[in-house]
Amino acid sequence: MTISEIKTLLRENGIVGAGGAGFPTYAKLDTKADTIILNCAECEPLLRLHRQLLKMYTHEILSTLNLISNIIGAKKVYVGVKGSYKRTLEAVNLEIASFKNMQVCRLPEVYPAGDEVVLTYEATGRVVPAGEIPLSVGVTVLNVETVYNIYRALNGQPVTHKYVTITGEVKNPITVYAPIGITLKELINLAGGITIEDPAYIIGGPMMGTLGNTSQCVTKTTNAVIVLPKNLALVQKKLSKPKVDIKRAMAACCQCNYCTSLCPRNLLGHPIEPGEFMLVASNSITKNTKPYVNSMFCSGCGLCELYSCGQGLSPRTLIGAVKGELRAAGIKMPKAKTGKVDSARPYRMIPLSRLRSRLGLDPYNKSAPVLEQEVKTNRLNIYLNQHIGAPAVPVVKKGDKVLAGQKVAAPKENALSVAIHSAFSGTVAEVTDRKITINI
Repeated sequence: MTISEIKTLLRENGIVGAGGAGFPTYAKLDTKADTIILNCAECEPLLRLHRQLLKMYTHEILSTLNLISNIIGAKKVYVGVKGSYKRTLEAVNLEIASFKNMQVCRLPEVYPAGDEVVLTYEATGRVVPAGEIPLSVGVTVLNVETVYNIYRALNGQPVTHKYVTITGEVKNPITVYAPIGITLKELINLAGGITIEDPAYIIGGPMMGTLGNTSQCVTKTTNAVIVLPKNLALVQKKLSKPKVDIKRAMAACCQCNYCTSLCPRNLLGHPIEPGEFMLVASNSITKNTKPYVNSMFCSGCGLCELYSCGQGLSPRTLIGAVKGELRAAGIKMPKAKTGKVDSARPYRMIPLSRLRSRLGLDPYNKSAPVLEQEVKTNRLNIYLNQHIGAPAVPVVKKGDKVLAGQKVAAPKENALSVAIHSAFSGTVAEVTDRKITINI
């Protein structure tokens, strides 16, 4: 198989990064990469589906990695796994010797070990320049579920389902293989329902996930649904408003600079300085625009506001607001010089156990076994825009009969886009510019 053929296969089978922003995977495959890293860091607290998948489908995932490396000509493949994932490591070690140029990279038990810039440095020692992607230093990073989806596509099965962990204040935390388009409420019911009144729902990890509701539907990037009490500090932080946050910063920021000292990207030499940003933002300083512009180098990991700041302020939220305004104004990420890796970096990485405790999540650090039974539903609401890039274009209309696995939306031509498929057979009930509804 050629690189052109596999790119077409991935595009037509709807494969994007299974988590995060969902970058279309076909666009990440490039002969410039001499190294591939399998990302099984799963650095967000409470998430566990990647380690589960790698343990369950070790041979399938590693053999697919090996195929990809041969197609693009990569000379080295690293399987990035934390030492605490003992059963996953055991499964990998039983298989990995069969694959030439593939080795395990034991990752530190820190947050955010799964950030692709941090992961690239941990595995290879290469520093991704500020504002660039790992490919700029010859590295392609793929997460576990994405590679599993590539394996399925190679065997004629497009992306129709997503592994999702349901945890927190539910009776039975589980991981399910959920059809894309099912509501989060249905998944929570599979976990036995909620155990508290008036909960909050974090969609994704507790650090970078967003507050949502149970009427939302599963997409190709939905990793988790975490049910938490609304009075938890973590939830209250996510409910805060930038207008209030800036006033609190004006009143309380003491310029301790911990937010910068513990910033993972800053420690790798990137010009993001949350402390300097807080100084100019909280004092309405407009002559010095550098901290505002450099906010575009923020990865959004959230450590500055959910761990580092002793005053409980919100650098990440305020930086995010400024980034949004800059983008709206048409300002692009500037070229910037990347400094040296901070010699204190090994001593400033944040242990995951300490972060979990700080967030008040220790009571929810429970096993979430994979549910073996098929997840069914009566209706799918399939969003056309599920990832970075252009939305898919519907190829069905109201009243059409569709089969399980059938393409219902095609990639937009001449754009970064992938196809979308139906998980089940059914009848198209509605087609809008936002979603396709299918009655099962």
